[in-house]
Amino acid sequence: MNQTLTTGFLVGPDERALDRVILTALEEDAAHGDVTSEAFIPLGATAQAVVRARVPGVLSGGPVVQRVFALVDPRVRVTALVEDGKAFEPGERLTLIEGPARSVLLGERIALNLMQRMSAIATAAQELVAAVAGTRARVVDTRKTTPGLRNLERYAVRCGGGHNHRYSLSDAVMVKDNHLAVLTGGDPGKITEALLDGKSRLGHTVHLEVEVDGLEMIEPVLAAGVDTIMLDNFSLEDLAEGVRRVAGRALVEASGNVRLDTIAAIAATGVDIISSGAITHSVANLDLGLDIDIHPQGTP
Repeated sequence: MNQTLTTGFLVGPDERALDRVILTALEEDAAHGDVTSEAFIPLGATAQAVVRARVPGVLSGGPVVQRVFALVDPRVRVTALVEDGKAFEPGERLTLIEGPARSVLLGERIALNLMQRMSAIATAAQELVAAVAGTRARVVDTRKTTPGLRNLERYAVRCGGGHNHRYSLSDAVMVKDNHLAVLTGGDPGKITEALLDGKSRLGHTVHLEVEVDGLEMIEPVLAAGVDTIMLDNFSLEDLAEGVRRVAGRALVEASGNVRLDTIAAIAATGVDIISSGAITHSVANLDLGLDIDIHPQGTP
């Protein structure tokens, strides 16, 4: 059985995707420059900025901050004081930014916005991962990401020790309830045949996952030789029974009602994977601050 979920080693966000995000943000925030800095900040002034934590968390976004300022002005120097994936405490210095003051001020809001969101996701992921420690369950994200930011948010999940589900509709097959409704017209007797028919058109390396919403669907789905079966919004009792019925014939994923106060009990049912959309769609940006000292003379 092929397992296509992304492995947990830390790989930074794709640079091309990252550049699209940053350039779009710069166009949105400073399409015609920064009129405030251009009017009030001397051209030769330099600045030193420190990103500092106001709350505890797990850092994500170091490569993003580096890239923001590389695109704004290559003369700006960015030094990571805490590595991505590491925990930090309130008051801790996370990143040092030094260079021409106008450039530091131009990029600081975009850099901080992205690091705050990414660190919030990394922190949420780490909390869920810690809650299932000692079980077989792997915590994964979903496609419920901010449009345009999926690459960054998926990286942040990995910073928190979580794993990634399929990246997009293009790289793995997940037959969900709406697909089955179209295929079977609501007739459960047609599930196996419909899945086998679609499977015959897939490449041999494509991972096939199917979502079910009741115990009675497990056997017809397994009869099609699927790789992963998702038990969606099952009670804890039904999750445990579902794991027993699958009996190792496919990976078992639990989805729905996954929160910090529920995930340990879900993991205890013996599922292999727990997917959480809340990791990316429900976090509030982590409270990080950026303090700047301006040096009116000199160059960086």
